[in-house]
Amino acid sequence: MQGDAVEVRRALATIRTVTGLPVAFGGVVQPGGVRLTELIGTSTTSLSNLVVTRGNGLGGKALALAKPIAVTDYSHAAGISHQYDLPVTAEGLRSIVAVPVVVNRVVRAVLYGALRQALPLGDRVLTAARDAARDLEQGLAVRDAQRSRVEDVMVPRGWEEVRAAHAELRQLASEVTDEALRQRVHEVCARLAASWAPPDAPVPSLSVRELDVLAAIALGQTNAEVACGLGVRPETVKAYLRSAMRKLDVHSRLAAVVAARRHGLLP
Repeated sequence: MQGDAVEVRRALATIRTVTGLPVAFGGVVQPGGVRLTELIGTSTTSLSNLVVTRGNGLGGKALALAKPIAVTDYSHAAGISHQYDLPVTAEGLRSIVAVPVVVNRVVRAVLYGALRQALPLGDRVLTAARDAARDLEQGLAVRDAQRSRVEDVMVPRGWEEVRAAHAELRQLASEVTDEALRQRVHEVCARLAASWAPPDAPVPSLSVRELDVLAAIALGQTNAEVACGLGVRPETVKAYLRSAMRKLDVHSRLAAVVAARRHGLLP
């Protein structure tokens, strides 16, 4: 889907920014394999629209095994096949990591980060790449849930616009310095949320920031995007999210959004 490709590009931009790797590329899994449509930092077109089939090359192995794979010198690496040596060497890539994006046990995309030198990719780089893939996984899972209407009821026409407006209002409230005005905006947000799913059971007490984070996540934003919008660090977003999940007694971003909606905390 086109929307998935856009999210893949955002995740690749995050990998490049956080790791400092000069090249990041990847694509969405299609029936024939992973089509490399999203390229950042490349200097040739050798990888553009290349289809990496399951089990072949580095990305194909990551796709088949559904786990990250890294090599220090691609063209001489043992343990992978070498069908794609020509386009990879044409781009001058040596050290590469490929990370699958797995949603509900299905690989939806593969993200790559690469160096043009044969240098080991340290734990920091590999962890950052995995974190970006995990954020993308969670974002896609939330979007999937929105498509399938996991709230078990039909969403009224135009309600997604209401949800987007609600998230924007919460973000604006965080920028308001007038305490009384900020409180009024939060009250409007609460009315919007309650109009969708009026609570009929004890409602968990979530903080303003926890609700800000969940409202943004409900729109499919990654932790990095939420952090940028709220002006905080990604680690802070993760902390708010963990706290919200604990209060809602759930174990994933998707479940937290669904639970918040059912309690009337989000529209």
